[in-house]
This record gives sequence, structure tokens and C-alpha cells, in this order.
Amino acid sequence: MKNKKNFIIYKIGWALVLGLFNLITFVTPNEINGGTKFNPLFWVAYSLITVMFIGQLACSYYVLKSDAPRRLFYRISLIPITIGAIALMFIVATLCLAVIQIPDWLGIIICAVILVVNALVVLKSAVAIEAIEAVDKKVKVKTMFIKMLTADAEILMKNTASNEEMAPLTKKVYEAVRYSDPMSDDALSVVEDKITVAFNEFATAVNDGNFALAEENAKGVINYITERNTKCKILK
Repeated sequence: MKNKKNFIIYKIGWALVLGLFNLITFVTPNEINGGTKFNPLFWVAYSLITVMFIGQLACSYYVLKSDAPRRLFYRISLIPITIGAIALMFIVATLCLAVIQIPDWLGIIICAVILVVNALVVLKSAVAIEAIEAVDKKVKVKTMFIKMLTADAEILMKNTASNEEMAPLTKKVYEAVRYSDPMSDDALSVVEDKITVAFNEFATAVNDGNFALAEENAKGVINYITERNTKCKILK
């Protein structure tokens, strides 16, 4: 929601800059180097710059449409790229119009090349960003098991902080989970299921106040975590 509001503000600024561009374009003198500026090169350059303005707004929407800070960080680089391309196009088009020796066809080709190169850079960057986001999403999914288990272990440890018998056990299990390898893999699903079952049994024994059973289950959880860490090393 916040980024949507930011995009609305950005769009207002974009419209002001586009309006200023049109004002400068049509208010400046019509005569350049003894000839009118409203030649084929002018209209092509004007059209391409306008297209780049629209493309820049589309890129800005792509960047700001997500409320996820990490995705915004990945995509924000597209904004300066597109703004820089518009500035470059404007400068080149101005030079082409001001220098009478440059034929219209050459100026049109130069402006078209800038547009195409900018489009390719943006597309390449967008593809790279999507690839990074896909990897990031996979990593997030693969680390979710340990993150959730760590949270459960921490809650259990805090709930038994005043229990002199259970506190050392819950702390030991919490530290074993916390410092285990965060990455997961489909090949670890069996041992992770065992860890889940063992931890639930451990939590039940702790909540029931059964120290002997809790101690036994704690050893089981730690042993399974050790097994998982060993397999994690093999998979790397």
C-alpha cells in the first residue's frame, strides 16, 4: 500500500517533467541553423523520447508495485537506468537538430539505436532481477523449516525459564536447533519429519512436567539434528 502511494506521487512528478519537456520543446525558437526545427528528425526524436518517458513510467510501476523491501531493493536500479536513457536521448536529439551537417536519416538511426539499446538493457536487467528473486524465494522456502523450528524451540525455552529442571534441557535443544544448518533439501525430508515428531514429543513431555521423558526426547531431537547437519554437508 505504501509503495502504491509512492507511485502516485512519482507519477505526478513524472507528469510534471513530461510537461516541462513539451514546454521546452515547443516554446524554443522554431528556426535552427537557418531552417525549421520541425523536420522529420524532430518528430522522430520527439516521438522516441515520449515513448521512453512512457517506458520509464512502466518501469517505475514495475519497481514500486511491490511492498516487499527486498524486491524493491532488487528492482530500484531500473529507475536510474531509464532516466539516464531519457537524458541521453534528449542530449543526442538536441545535438542532431542543432548540427546542420548531420542528415536527418543519420539522426533518426542514432535515436532509434539509443531506444533499442535502452530497451535491451532494461529487459536484460529485468530478467536478471526475476532470476535473483526466484533464487531468493527458493532460499526462503528452503530455510523455513529451521526458522519455524527455532521459533518453537525459543518459545518453549522462554516458557520454562523459571523451571530449574526443564530450563537446561529446553536451552540445549534451542541452541542445537538455532546453530544447525539453515538450508533444507528434498533429500532431508525424512530426517526433518523425524525431527518434527521428536520435538513435538519433547515439547509435550516438557509441558507435562515429565523430566525423564523430556530428557530422553531431547537427546532424540539433538541426535536427529546432528544427522541432518551431517547430511547437509554431503549435499553441498
